[in-house]
Amino acid sequence: MTLKYTWYGHGTFGLDLDGTKIVIDPFFEGNPAASTTLDKLEADFIWVSHGHGDHIADAGPLHKQTGAQVITNAEIAGWLGKQGVETHAQHIGGGFQHPFGHLKFTYAQHGSGLPDGSDGGNPVGFLLTTADNKKVYFACDTGLFGDMALIGESSLDLAVLPIGDNFTMGPDDAVRAAQLLKPKHVIPAHYNTWGLIEQDAMAWAQRIEAETDAKAHVLQPGDTFDI
Repeated sequence: MTLKYTWYGHGTFGLDLDGTKIVIDPFFEGNPAASTTLDKLEADFIWVSHGHGDHIADAGPLHKQTGAQVITNAEIAGWLGKQGVETHAQHIGGGFQHPFGHLKFTYAQHGSGLPDGSDGGNPVGFLLTTADNKKVYFACDTGLFGDMALIGESSLDLAVLPIGDNFTMGPDDAVRAAQLLKPKHVIPAHYNTWGLIEQDAMAWAQRIEAETDAKAHVLQPGDTFDI
């Protein structure tokens, strides 16, 4: 199975699994780091990790444009469902065998209030296992937590970690996260969108390779990485 990861900028990602296209936390309109525009995207599935506007803003419009099913927690699924969006609801610790592979929701240490003030339930991360047993972990917006060591028992091929600080883990905690997760490869995200979360990703990558067994890959928005 071919698996191509794309960083669209900020906390928005894409996966292409043998032609099945997934967009994670779509935020393009108003995203100063976005590498493309919503109208140019294709999607078969959309994953939404939590309710903050910089992660859910374009979930409804992208569904309307593509017909893609949105996979998210039950509270957000209910909120989107009232807007006519097709959804599949899961929750932390729960996994489901989707057409693209097995997707499990993991704990994330963050908030999840929706743009209109509605309850967005609990934030989540995503652990994907493909048909050929590749394992990819998206921490999404989170602080460091000790149970990352349990996620690391999955023998991860790739972990995508926030490093921006202020709203999520910063570089120090993201290095510690990589030590707990023990992925083969690690990619930083959720940084340099605004000055408040500006970081030196290359310096962080050097620390990853000095202090962990992972290979770090610093991408620019729009870049891809093949597993």
